[in-house]
Amino acid sequence: MNMGPLDWGIVAALVAVLIWGAASTRRYTRSVSAFLAAERCGGRYLIAVADNMAQVGVISLVWFFEQNYQVGYTSIWWPLMEGPAMIVMALAGWVIYRFRQTRALTLAQFFEMRYSRNFRVFAGLVAYVAGIINFSIFPSIGARFFMALCGLPDSFVLAGFEVGTYPLLMVLLLGISLAFLFVGGQIAVMVTDFLQGIFCNIAFIIIVAFLLATYSWDQISDVLLAAPAGQSMVDPFDLGKEKHFDFWYYVIGVIILFYCAKGWQGTQGYNCSAKNAHEAKMAGILIPWRHRVLMLVVLVLPICVCTLMHHPDYADQAAVVQESLNAVDSETLQNQLRTPLAMSVMLPAGLLGLACAAMLGAFISTHDTYLHSWGTILVQDVILPFRKKPFAPRQHLWLLRLSILAVAVFIFCVSLVFRHTQYIAMFCALTASVFVGGAGAAIVGGLYWSRGTTSAAWAAMITGMATSLGGIIIKQNLPDFFLTGQEMSFVAIVLAVSVYVLVSLLGAGCVHNMDRLLHRGKYAIEGEATASWKDARTLWEKLGFSRDFTGGDRLIAYVTLGWPLVWTIIFIAVTAYSLMVDVPAESWLAYWHGWTWFILVCAIVVTAWFTIGGIFDIRYLFRQLRSRAADPSDDGRVKTVDSAEKDELQ
Repeated sequence: MNMGPLDWGIVAALVAVLIWGAASTRRYTRSVSAFLAAERCGGRYLIAVADNMAQVGVISLVWFFEQNYQVGYTSIWWPLMEGPAMIVMALAGWVIYRFRQTRALTLAQFFEMRYSRNFRVFAGLVAYVAGIINFSIFPSIGARFFMALCGLPDSFVLAGFEVGTYPLLMVLLLGISLAFLFVGGQIAVMVTDFLQGIFCNIAFIIIVAFLLATYSWDQISDVLLAAPAGQSMVDPFDLGKEKHFDFWYYVIGVIILFYCAKGWQGTQGYNCSAKNAHEAKMAGILIPWRHRVLMLVVLVLPICVCTLMHHPDYADQAAVVQESLNAVDSETLQNQLRTPLAMSVMLPAGLLGLACAAMLGAFISTHDTYLHSWGTILVQDVILPFRKKPFAPRQHLWLLRLSILAVAVFIFCVSLVFRHTQYIAMFCALTASVFVGGAGAAIVGGLYWSRGTTSAAWAAMITGMATSLGGIIIKQNLPDFFLTGQEMSFVAIVLAVSVYVLVSLLGAGCVHNMDRLLHRGKYAIEGEATASWKDARTLWEKLGFSRDFTGGDRLIAYVTLGWPLVWTIIFIAVTAYSLMVDVPAESWLAYWHGWTWFILVCAIVVTAWFTIGGIFDIRYLFRQLRSRAADPSDDGRVKTVDSAEKDELQ
């Protein structure tokens, strides 16, 4: 057992705060829209912190630990290519602004509004199946991580019976997430994920500061510079022999970022929880800051682990970690367990408990959000469309809860028997592309192209699904196949987009009523004013600074978008210079040294900023929930639209 009384006390304190936070939401979960979308009362900071925390679970952290242990600082450079895409997406409110305009409670509900009820059911079913397959390995990775970090035994004796720690730990962890959902639905998810997000920010900053103070830069430098040629951990132009996380991995990542925006439904509750479309757009502008704070810990920690494992000054500690790794017969599991085993050696009492509590928060935030998403999608998009008579609100809420419970049982059973054969990043990319590989075309085409047809949506979805399923089968049986999971996801995207465009152009030529879909013009809803590009009068408005922007919004946008702009300029300049001049690894190392401390200072500022903003949003949320009357009709059903009006020419 690695954890002491102080460590367990810290973990217990966090759990107590989260239970209090979830319990405080119980009285407000009176309607289906409250359970699914928190009555659309979410503010920008609340959504930015909670949504991003939901996306950064233990599995995501282990994913980054695996990657950055292998490639080090080079994992930071090539993603800077995302800068221009992030600026465009943020200013335009890419996908999220228009999706919120539709007022759909799920993505597949939007598909019925835009295409057809049959396509809604099909897309909902594909999203559900792909989601629970993707989700199925989450509990196993989380449970193994905590067993390694806390030093828990494989089994123990309880009432005379030998009980396996691994399955029991999964049951306990999933049980906490289920309890929060049963109590407060999306309201509880948002509140507890926000609390966990702020706690994790603070904990990660403290851990990073400790590691940088404990492991000298000279020791870190010795290890990083010892990487073989073609597999540099500091020079992003020296990755010729890196098989998994090479240049093309990051290029494809930029394309996926743009194409799959809000396509993956693991956090779909947040897509419809903002109080209006503008607030959803502002949350999208703010969300990347949370990622920048997290990025430092997922980089510094594996680099320090690498230093521990390879620097002669830590040979004794490395031997302890290696002995534990040698007892694991799978190389894939060794890669997953290396960091938590090393953390148990590296972190002193108190900090180990802080790390465990932060990781527990990361586990719960992802699991309650994903359970909510996949469980509600089954009810809302597969069962509900077949109902001629709506469910009574109480009946509907309990059906949602039972569906969520079924998802938890499924992922528990799969996690018990699943065999890990590849990097988490590759598995997640492949399984996610089963849905988003085709859905991305249907989403972007449906929101931005009035001529996109229902037949095109069907064709794109089937193409993306078939290609991705083939990739999963190949990678599960042939792990050394020449295409990585990321590359196979890209193939699925290219085929789906091509099919969507081709089938639409060959179709009947109907133009969808986009004003009705997006509640614009004569279909506008009072209190939900929305901006349209065609109504923009100035250059700034056309660039995305619509009339919804206040002075404070503009300041936030300037500061937030200035960040990727500056780093994009640096990326272009340094990349051009490096292609002409051979920059020594020592120069790259000096750059990364300064970058690390700069990001740490920024992380402290951003944490304080988002904590204050989030507290105001929490107060607004509860104030609105107390005064807002439940609307039983707002349950995800789509009212029948006359076909002539639905496809009228504009």
